[in-house]
Amino acid sequence: MGTDAFAAIADPNRRHLLEELRRRPCTVNELARGLPISRPAVSQHLKTLLDNRLVTVHANGTRRVYAINEDGFLHLNIWLDQFWT
Repeated sequence: MGTDAFAAIADPNRRHLLEELRRRPCTVNELARGLPISRPAVSQHLKTLLDNRLVTVHANGTRRVYAINEDGFLHLNIWLDQFWT
């Protein structure tokens, strides 16, 4: 697991990627269309999100499709919930 999921979501480009993936699973190329950064930069941001278990990836033919990892967000929610109980 990555070092800190909160640090991973602090970056505005990563938050944009997560918002797009919340709508539907996407490939790197689909995600890169909405950002003013290069495709390799999008891949690096996705790697950080993967390392922190906030997204998943699976192969669909030659494409890699990314999606939200609900379990990763569940851990964040559980941690945050302790402040409201």
